[in-house]
Amino acid sequence: MNGIYFSGTGNTKYCTEALAQATGGKACSMESCEALEVLRASDEIALGYPIYFSDIPRIVKAFIREHASMFRGKRVFIIATMGLFSGDGAGLAARLLRKCGAAVTGGLHLRMPDCIADVKLLKKTPEENRALIAAAQKKIAQAADAIKRGIYPKDGLSFFHRIAGLFGQRLWFKMHAKKLCERLKIRTERCIGCGICVAHCPSKSLYIENNKAVFHPGNCTICYRCINNCPAKAITLIGTDVFEQYRFENYAAQ
Repeated sequence: MNGIYFSGTGNTKYCTEALAQATGGKACSMESCEALEVLRASDEIALGYPIYFSDIPRIVKAFIREHASMFRGKRVFIIATMGLFSGDGAGLAARLLRKCGAAVTGGLHLRMPDCIADVKLLKKTPEENRALIAAAQKKIAQAADAIKRGIYPKDGLSFFHRIAGLFGQRLWFKMHAKKLCERLKIRTERCIGCGICVAHCPSKSLYIENNKAVFHPGNCTICYRCINNCPAKAITLIGTDVFEQYRFENYAAQ
């Protein structure tokens, strides 16, 4: 099973690559030129994405809708990574994909370290983060073994999951998330104009002007990639300061 993923800080990249490799396939980012080639050539794919504020990232919705005709007739297994709980994280994409004519084979929900760097309450110890990754690794291995036997996990796909996602999260967070797309903050006194945030932004919402980063609102996908990669810790979204930057590779190597 080949995989296509969107990943903000590396969690979903790792999980989709791990499942693809365990089932004899390969995985690539939907931001790469290779993604459409993989989608075109594969009868069965794994689609991976993180859940942000109880919803699919904007960039993932756009990818599915823009390439709806290419999903028609495909068998799609959905991987949704999350910091805590999403209810129907896999179901969100499943409903879009079925409208495109795809057959959704199953879903896998994986808890991973939270990427929100500017809320101290959400921060975990390194040991807790490594434990989450280890648990995800075990669940991926079990899922891959089941898939090889023709048994697909169904996380997030039932009507119960949809109700849990709606009443447990989306009714409270969806409008808040919509507003956050407009609210990325850059502390110009800290910004060193290095352009790292611009290079990492998947939605092209950042640019450099007069040696300072500038945010262009309207298309932000709330991935926290710029915040977690800024060397000056000059960018925030929810909070007013960065407490701990998260990138998966910082834990994978330990």
